[in-house]
Amino acid sequence: MTATLKDKTLFITGASRGIGREIALRAAKDGARIAVAAKTAEPHPKLAGTIHTVAKEIEAAGGKALPIQLDVRDENAVREAVELTAKTFGGIDVLVNNASAISLTPTEQTPAKRFDLMFGVNVRATFLCSQACIPHLRKSANAHILTLSPPLSMKPKWFAGHVAYTMSKYGMSMCTLGMAEELRKDGIAVNSLWPRTTIATAAVEVHFPPQILRASRHAAIMADAAHAILTSDARATTGNFYLDEDLLRERGVTEFEKYAVTPGVSLFKDLYVE
Repeated sequence: MTATLKDKTLFITGASRGIGREIALRAAKDGARIAVAAKTAEPHPKLAGTIHTVAKEIEAAGGKALPIQLDVRDENAVREAVELTAKTFGGIDVLVNNASAISLTPTEQTPAKRFDLMFGVNVRATFLCSQACIPHLRKSANAHILTLSPPLSMKPKWFAGHVAYTMSKYGMSMCTLGMAEELRKDGIAVNSLWPRTTIATAAVEVHFPPQILRASRHAAIMADAAHAILTSDARATTGNFYLDEDLLRERGVTEFEKYAVTPGVSLFKDLYVE
């Protein structure tokens, strides 16, 4: 396989900022075509990035962009966005299920509305976006579904303190587990990717203490790991739960200090990482 996404079409959810944006920009450097499917179309008072600003960055980096304002919980809107992407770019080669909602709250402090948001954005949207993209992915020469979700583990420590969030993230991972086997015959690779350390995203900035942000890595490490997966042979690379650092080490990367927010600082392990 040639390690490039040139002329490939990617549909990336939650791509207006953070890891989704970084994956989009890495693909754009290859000359990829990218649907920036996210909810933020107007500037947020506290969070940088909209579908339009990222689209401009993609074009500047050498790719082609299609900004789509999308609530991934809306079944009809998902299907329309996928069809618009396929019509605009002539197909879809890659789906990246990046959109996610987080609330690290214990059972009694998790309102039904927050529970529903996490299950709607994390599990339901991953399922629906995958479902909508599959007919187009079947036509691709090297089709991939990549979901940003953790390795599955039934250890109680990963549930206690944030039961609802863990169930929703593991629900995404179960989509990977099942769809990888279901779509194997079609040559569609289905994998999950998770960071070994915390990543300096808005979610970490909002939900974790400042010292954890300083002990995090930049989202570029996830983008590089995603690129390595998405340029792999789909028929030989499916059903995996990758950790970013481990995958890159396997591919020969030895220098990781460049990814650190604060070089020299001991890094903070992410949730679900032993």
